[in-house]
Amino acid sequence: MLDFPGRVASLVFTGSCNLTCPFCHNPGLVLDPDSYPDYPLDELLADLKKREGFIDGVVISGGEPTIDTGLPAFLSLLKERNLQVKLDSNGLAPKVISSLLEQHLVDYLAIDMKTSLSRYNELHTMPVATEALRETVEILKQATVEVEFRTTCIPYLVAKAEIDEIGELLRGAPLWVLQQYVPLHAMAEEWQNFDIYQPQQLYLLAEQAGKYVDQVQVRGI
Repeated sequence: MLDFPGRVASLVFTGSCNLTCPFCHNPGLVLDPDSYPDYPLDELLADLKKREGFIDGVVISGGEPTIDTGLPAFLSLLKERNLQVKLDSNGLAPKVISSLLEQHLVDYLAIDMKTSLSRYNELHTMPVATEALRETVEILKQATVEVEFRTTCIPYLVAKAEIDEIGELLRGAPLWVLQQYVPLHAMAEEWQNFDIYQPQQLYLLAEQAGKYVDQVQVRGI
């Protein structure tokens, strides 16, 4: 099972991203996506066909899938095969996400809330359009599919103040997942040496986050 609660899923990655988060665990896909050969579509679909009856769906991750112009067509092929689709996204393309919902191409959305909106410019080499993320959040609060918002809790980037700021944005959302930071694979070398929260500290942040959303989960400890 690949981060698709209650289901067994195959995992497909897309290349490129509209952020360069220093803690990213897939730096090659972000910084040098062309170094990875494309998996031929026919072969991918044939591979999924072999897993028919074993897998329930497909998780699409990245990189950032919503900047891939071929995403809707690919998801349509998956839905034609009666596969459920989970999409991992940073939420910066609300029009794409809204269109996928309107076309019934996704069953589960996981949106990364990386820190408070006021700190998002620390995650990229140019200004980040955080209003786009705010728009996505509002869209997904009304969505009829399953939705989770998730935050990787890096002490430098996510503390009590940031939990409160994110919480105000997510107020009334169904699920907020707080994840443990694993520094080993961080894209920026200095971030590989950052401290992590102890379990009890994460649970305290989760208690604080619970003031804002219906349910909070802690992962990775």
